[in-house]
Amino acid sequence: MTTPILPQEIIRKKRDGGRLADAEIEAMIEGLTAGRVGEGQAAAFAMAIFFRGLAVEERVALTRAMMRSGAVLTWDLPGPVLDKHSTGGVGDCVSLALGPLVAACGGYVPMISGRGLGHTGGTLDKLDSIPGYTTQPDIDTFRKVTRETGCAIIGQTADLAPADKRLYAIRDVTGTVESLDLITASILSKKLAAGLQGLAMDVKVGSGAFMSRAEDARALAESLVLVANGAGLPTNALVTDMDEPLASAAGNAVEVAYSIDYLTGARREERFHAVTIALAAEMLVLGRLADTREAGAVMAEEAIASGRAAECFARMVAALGGPADILERAADHLPRAGVVRAVHAEGAGVVTGIATRDVGVAVVALGGGRTRAEDAIDHSVGLVDLAGIGARVDAERPLAIVHARDEAGADAAAAALRAAYRIGEAAPAPRPVIHDRLEG
Repeated sequence: MTTPILPQEIIRKKRDGGRLADAEIEAMIEGLTAGRVGEGQAAAFAMAIFFRGLAVEERVALTRAMMRSGAVLTWDLPGPVLDKHSTGGVGDCVSLALGPLVAACGGYVPMISGRGLGHTGGTLDKLDSIPGYTTQPDIDTFRKVTRETGCAIIGQTADLAPADKRLYAIRDVTGTVESLDLITASILSKKLAAGLQGLAMDVKVGSGAFMSRAEDARALAESLVLVANGAGLPTNALVTDMDEPLASAAGNAVEVAYSIDYLTGARREERFHAVTIALAAEMLVLGRLADTREAGAVMAEEAIASGRAAECFARMVAALGGPADILERAADHLPRAGVVRAVHAEGAGVVTGIATRDVGVAVVALGGGRTRAEDAIDHSVGLVDLAGIGARVDAERPLAIVHARDEAGADAAAAALRAAYRIGEAAPAPRPVIHDRLEG
């Protein structure tokens, strides 16, 4: 008879700086899933990891154990199963365009996304602004839509990596969210459970990212690439700029509208386009649909220019319960705010810097995000036509246009925007939107 591995002994070992065996990590996560490991023990385990850290081999073991805590999808499709994950930012609606874009190039993208976290927007909250769209379908529907349209963007189901959901809730109230080891396992366990064959990571850095320092963002990117490839999932990572909003829209319905404009060609902003095409190229190479990133970029550009990516988005929306004419009548379907108002700077000049996190917080304060888990979201509110760094603002060109539910909300957002923007006389030197690339 095998002697059980006691949770308190595992905690003590990591607390004292020891290296955990795969079986010890497996026992801890299996016990957490089954309810044999209590919340206090899980919190102590997370805190021990927070202070002592994990070796790469331990991170791989933890990620695999969390992946195996629930269902692990398998696919039988005529093309590679690919995905992308962003660590979050402001105006980052790349997923809405990227999934259909890669599907239009021959990939299959079963994208499991999340809701807003802190000042950052969530892909699911954006999709919830589309009437009828089902962000939490059952697994069979998820499989069917992915197979038939090439792309399905949904939320995490209870079947996939349930240990991650329980451990995250504990980390959220015990001050251990920022652990590099636990962030890595949390992100990758869900991606591994989705049965992927290739993953592109978009690690944000800057004033609107969770990782504001370049060294921290690179460390997270390295961890994700090392652990994912160590667990058998080919993964590359880009470190991309979040010192200003990626898109000129921040909110839920307004970012859906922006994504539709991008896919249909009504609006193509340079920074957003650069990140989208670069991530698409990474995914296409990982899926062996392109031999080089340059060839992948050409494929992606053609899929957008031809309209195939937009058509794929429309098919996905309709297949998951949304309107069939979302491309043609987005303005009729998406919710509209009661107050729409331009916000001007106090004086004319050039935008020299943006406190991007504060822009995201302004969207949350409008009602576009949550301050408590149970809060309802107003999908109509947000900011559009946000001025980027280097743009000249004056009586004609505003900092942004606020979409608010009432005048008081618009006033508060206007004050927050003016405080978040720095205005000077000369434009700063342009910065690259892609700072670094890491290959597995």
